[in-house]
Amino acid sequence: MTFTIIAFMVLAGFAVYAFVSTNKKPAEPFPETWHTLLLEHVQYYTELPLVEQKRFQKRMMVFLSEVYLDSVGFELEDLDKVLIAASAVIPVFNFSEWHYANLSTVLVYPEDFNEDLGFAETDEKRQISGIVGTCRFEKQMILSRKALHFGFYPGSHKTNTGIHEFVHLIDKSDGITDGVPEQLIAKPYIVPWLKLIHKEMEAINNNKSDIRNYGGTNEAEFLAVASEYFFEQPKLMKKKHPELYEMLRKCFGIKERG
Repeated sequence: MTFTIIAFMVLAGFAVYAFVSTNKKPAEPFPETWHTLLLEHVQYYTELPLVEQKRFQKRMMVFLSEVYLDSVGFELEDLDKVLIAASAVIPVFNFSEWHYANLSTVLVYPEDFNEDLGFAETDEKRQISGIVGTCRFEKQMILSRKALHFGFYPGSHKTNTGIHEFVHLIDKSDGITDGVPEQLIAKPYIVPWLKLIHKEMEAINNNKSDIRNYGGTNEAEFLAVASEYFFEQPKLMKKKHPELYEMLRKCFGIKERG
């Protein structure tokens, strides 16, 4: 989800997190215990050959050296860090020099939150699981820890909040969050991609698709929702949405899977 956070009270409480480091710190060594966490929680990682797992590990540590992680109301655990970094790496793993230049901070809340970043259990408006901030909160991402972890639970679901929000950042890397990641899609494919998006969105909004309803909101949300589906259930997407699957496979630079 993307929106502008405008509440003044949030500005006062959140500004401390909005720093941008001018000097990138060197990547730290990959903790060996994280390999087990990845094997237990990240299916994408388990399917990689050993040499590619090593490359995935390095990409995670580079990401963590460039982005500041913090939390509200609890201490981040290793699994939280692993899942955030994995969410960042998965969509761009096949682009060796990708860096999230439009992100400085990931702030993690324990639960879903509302537009004012409140997360009281009695708040019925607490329905947001992830956002990429704009304006005063440019380069900030806020995630629900509960939603982040759910995205990596084994099962047949097609949702992954972490991947969703990082795809928004990829989309936004050309300056506009519009569902057309021009850094990944060659210009001749932009028009066919938009036609495909609109066809799929129409099917969603007519209740004729198994793609999550939120994907019918606009082009940007469609890209993020479809990407969740693609990385969580690639075989199912290939079966039910072969054209969309093929376009996303090329978009993310992934070789055809067996």
